[in-house]
Amino acid sequence: MEGVGGDGVSSMAPMSKYRNDFSRTFQYYLDKSTPHTVNRWVGTGVVAAIYGLRVYYLQGFYIISYGLGIYLLNLLIGFLSPKVDPELEALDGAALPTKGSDEFKPFIRRLPEFKFWYSITKAFCVAFGMTFFSVFDVPVFWPILLCYWIVLFVLTMKRQILHMIKYKYVPFNIGKQVCFTLYFCKANSCIHYFIFCEVNYGLTCFGTCTYRKSKL
Repeated sequence: MEGVGGDGVSSMAPMSKYRNDFSRTFQYYLDKSTPHTVNRWVGTGVVAAIYGLRVYYLQGFYIISYGLGIYLLNLLIGFLSPKVDPELEALDGAALPTKGSDEFKPFIRRLPEFKFWYSITKAFCVAFGMTFFSVFDVPVFWPILLCYWIVLFVLTMKRQILHMIKYKYVPFNIGKQVCFTLYFCKANSCIHYFIFCEVNYGLTCFGTCTYRKSKL
């Protein structure tokens, strides 16, 4: 009996090794793809096009597409939302900056761009794999699902846009950020200000981010 148990453990060891090696290799290439934003999204577009062509060719699996659409909508809301809810910040007295004299606070997403991309790509791959199993091909009247998803999308985005307008934040970096340094000296000390601005159609300054005192 002990020999049988030992053989089972020894047979599981190579599988665990291969799984760990594959996981490390996959994570290595995943990390290398981080700075290549455009290439990553182009690849995701290709995967989405392949999935769309397969669904169109099979004329089925609409319930999978509907579930995929709901999941992508939830990811989009997380991508457009700030990491900390401004309503909770307002209660704590630490709201987002709304005028030039406020402290600059960069927009931090609840769902970062890389995780957003990775989740979307993985979702399309999983949905594509599910189309090979007929058990998931539930007969439904797809125009109703499409209309329901469009209504849900419009209502959700309307609420998100109203939230953005209310708390005056934009989840995109439209212009190029630049930094100005200003010195204010008095007696034998200086205050060094870092002012972050954004060059868009004009020059919009967010206000002072930090300062440093220095002795002359």
